[in-house]
Amino acid sequence: MRTILSIVLLFFCALTYAQTTISGTVMDNNGLPIPGANIIVVGTSSGNISDFDGKFTLSTDSTPPFSVQASSVGFATETMDVTSENQTIEFVLAEGSILDEVVISASRTPERIFESPVTVERFGLKQIKTTASADFYGGLENLKGVDVNTNSLTFKSVNTRGFASFANTRFMQLVDGMDNSTPALNFPIGNLVGMVETDVQSVELLPGASSALYGANAFNGILFMRSKNPFDHQGIRVSLKRGITSQEAAGDNAYTDIGITMGHKFSDKFAAKVNFGYLKGTDWAATSEVDKIDPTRTRSNTNYDGINVYGDEVSTNIRAASGLGIIPDVVVSRTGYNERDLTNYNAESIKADWGLYFRPIEDNSLEISYVGKVGTGNTIYQGTNRYNIKRFFQQQHKLEVKNDNFFVRAYEVSDKAGDSYDMVFTGININRAWKSDSQWFQEYIATYAGIELTGNPLGLSTQQKHDAARATADTGRFLPGSDGFNSAFNKSVADPDLRTGSKFQDASKYFHSDANYNFSHLTDIADIQVGGSYRQYSLNSGGSIYTDTDGPIQYSEFGIYTQIQKDLELSEDMKLKLTASGRYDKSELFDGFFSPRLSAGLTVNRNHNVRASVQTGFRNPTTQDLFIGLDAGRAILVGSAPNNLDRYSKDYNISTVGQTTFGQPGTVTQTGAAAYNNSYSASSVTAFAAAGNPALLTVANPDIIKPEQVTSIEIGYRGKFDKLIVDFSTYYNKYQDFISQEVVIAPFYGVAGDGGLSVAALANGDFQAYSTYTNTKADVNSYGASIGLSTKVFNGFDLGGSYTFTKLDFDDATYPDVMLSFNTPEHKFKASFGHTEVFKNFGFNISYRFSDDYFWEATFGNGIVPEFHVLDAQVNYKIPSLKSVIKVGATNLTGDEYFTAFGTGFIGSMYYASLTINNL
Repeated sequence: MRTILSIVLLFFCALTYAQTTISGTVMDNNGLPIPGANIIVVGTSSGNISDFDGKFTLSTDSTPPFSVQASSVGFATETMDVTSENQTIEFVLAEGSILDEVVISASRTPERIFESPVTVERFGLKQIKTTASADFYGGLENLKGVDVNTNSLTFKSVNTRGFASFANTRFMQLVDGMDNSTPALNFPIGNLVGMVETDVQSVELLPGASSALYGANAFNGILFMRSKNPFDHQGIRVSLKRGITSQEAAGDNAYTDIGITMGHKFSDKFAAKVNFGYLKGTDWAATSEVDKIDPTRTRSNTNYDGINVYGDEVSTNIRAASGLGIIPDVVVSRTGYNERDLTNYNAESIKADWGLYFRPIEDNSLEISYVGKVGTGNTIYQGTNRYNIKRFFQQQHKLEVKNDNFFVRAYEVSDKAGDSYDMVFTGININRAWKSDSQWFQEYIATYAGIELTGNPLGLSTQQKHDAARATADTGRFLPGSDGFNSAFNKSVADPDLRTGSKFQDASKYFHSDANYNFSHLTDIADIQVGGSYRQYSLNSGGSIYTDTDGPIQYSEFGIYTQIQKDLELSEDMKLKLTASGRYDKSELFDGFFSPRLSAGLTVNRNHNVRASVQTGFRNPTTQDLFIGLDAGRAILVGSAPNNLDRYSKDYNISTVGQTTFGQPGTVTQTGAAAYNNSYSASSVTAFAAAGNPALLTVANPDIIKPEQVTSIEIGYRGKFDKLIVDFSTYYNKYQDFISQEVVIAPFYGVAGDGGLSVAALANGDFQAYSTYTNTKADVNSYGASIGLSTKVFNGFDLGGSYTFTKLDFDDATYPDVMLSFNTPEHKFKASFGHTEVFKNFGFNISYRFSDDYFWEATFGNGIVPEFHVLDAQVNYKIPSLKSVIKVGATNLTGDEYFTAFGTGFIGSMYYASLTINNL
């Protein structure tokens, strides 16, 4: 009995020994609490965070004496000694500089942003909480050098340093190391199925080429988003946001955004979290009826093609189609439907994720985790056409093992297109469900010919003749809202065959794995890292996007890299950091490519850092560049993988003139190979049509696509002058084998350049336009610079601003058919002014953005984006007793509507009020 009692006493003593508890507060220099500060026992994994009042309690297995460290973004780190159990500690953290913030993205290892070898932009907890934008993702618009193009209320595309598009395959987006791009589209669709705001720990943005560390698609930049680990961030955090969107075209509509995070540390070894996000609103309606090709044309023009009018893409030359000399030699298009008749502009996002985290070894950083993410939603996507992405679904699953020195992760990303559909083809096929194209044009031609043959007894003008012909051909046309229209609409959006329907069908996926090991703990010679990655694609659109009618298309790529980083103490006040990186990547479809990076950073007096780097990047052609086979209406998109060219084929009717004069068959089958092997440039065909001179024709025959390369030289400076912080960078990019799209014209008969039969085919309208994927032979270069200034004024107010200059160096007059899609303003200016606590518990922030006008170039259409000025503002009030913050804000406060891309809806204003509970 005595033995048992001794064992029990020893057991309780062990428990007492294992549970040293300390408590305290974390305050700033002004005596204000710092919520969300990290408190850890130095040398262990034991830790906690301060609550809304800056208070914390921490239990640890360590016995006094030991040290405890407190840190928070924007403040200097402090360490205090614990000498007894149940000790109370009061941390007072001095306000630090943004230059002291720690980033991971630049070198795959923690380092002060001040000493980063390349440009890095950071959006931390303070910026997330104080942004005047409706959500953290929209707040990225205020970062220096960043472009955010608004496709939809729920789909914004982030980009840096030019070459922006909504299908932005030059820019990566990583969430806790996972690529957030959709398998079907090969690029991220904003934050539609991304992170819940209450779970965001930090956002880092790395502009420019980063292939040396991150591989093929790290070409123009990378956005890194990190979530909160439940070992460090526990409890329930809730964000409730309600407001309205206001747009002239769509009116005032309700907006709701809800985010919930639940994290719990069950023990020192196991923690878990669950996140849920819900957003619902009304999208920015796109209602432009301006002619896409020629803004001076109106709807009365025979070949009218409205920007946001669909169905009018179907057109033909009525003289060539009829073979009658009395019919004018003009192109006529069918009557289309407005976009607002083809969608309800419902914007919605529903997403959830969960994570299980296991730390099997006490006082060791080893962590094993599983993370799952699912998301669905509705948005508008503008690519070659305008798409209603409806009930789109994406899921991700990741397993990861990591500690302070290495990580190994593997994840799978898969999607389903849901009920998504192409609005352009919906308009086209509603027309066709009512009356075939051939019948409609025959009725048009017959009416016009009848007027001519009867001597035009009413004395109609040419325009009136065309109006009469259209009215006759449109007799009985399905009107929006009618039973016939609704029936044809429902049939079209459920049919993936673009000859009769418009359903966007896809169930693609990719598997990705990567690993990294840092040897810095094993040697003092240098910080050495090695790593690698592997990706396997499986494209499965059932032939609706890709040429995969006979089954999924699969291919893979891999890469390996290393980095060596060395700090050299040149003197007491001068330190030099040298970094060398190199990566080799290989796709099974192309030769391998090596991409190095060299950088140097010189720190002087701890307040000034000059950096310079030379880095290379490369970009493998995307899944669409390689395997797309999509009839977009005005042109057919055909990827140029060698085994893809003949996988796309289509039957065409030959004109009456072509049959009678040149003995051509009634129909011809043309494959995608014609675009690359038997084609003229689109600009030369336009010139030929205007002048009738065959000598103006130029054979195109674009080359098969191969990887694109860039060499980037960057020089930068970061420094602090008393309260003023300066961050400057300038760069020059030189591209080789720049991947672009080139529109070509392939005749149905004859050989391009023969000077005879192929010319006749063009004259008779017997040809097909293709949008090809190739590498331009032209020199493509870009350069730019940006400067950011931030300081404290008027006893604690934050004032900041930035200016960015971006320029494309390209001879577009010599290469008019090359589409680069630079799509970036030459001048951008941004500014912000605010205070986190202008008086007790009350703060505010105001931000301003200016964008110069620029030319938007994309497959959907080209046009000028006018300059715009945007003012956002918010005020917030903390309620410490409820651990809550109330925020009231507005975006585009002046109400001056604007747009960031040709063809999208005008962006109006948003007014919102939010309540955030326990979001530390």
